[in-house]
Amino acid sequence: MKKIALAAAMSVAASAAFAGNVEPVVAPVVEVVEETSSSSSGALLPILALLIVGAAVASAD
Repeated sequence: MKKIALAAAMSVAASAAFAGNVEPVVAPVVEVVEETSSSSSGALLPILALLIVGAAVASAD
C-alpha cells in the first residue's frame, strides 16, 4: 500500500514539475535495516545435527 501511495505522489510531483517547468522536490528514501539478535543463531541447527549423529554413533557400538 505504501508503494502505491509513493508512486501516486511521485507522479503528481512529476506532472506538476513538468507543467510549471520547476524541478521536483523528492523526499529522501528511508531504509530500515533489521539486525539479528545473535550471530550464532544460524549455527544452532548444524550443531544440533552433529550432536544427534554423535549420539547415534556412540550408541551403535
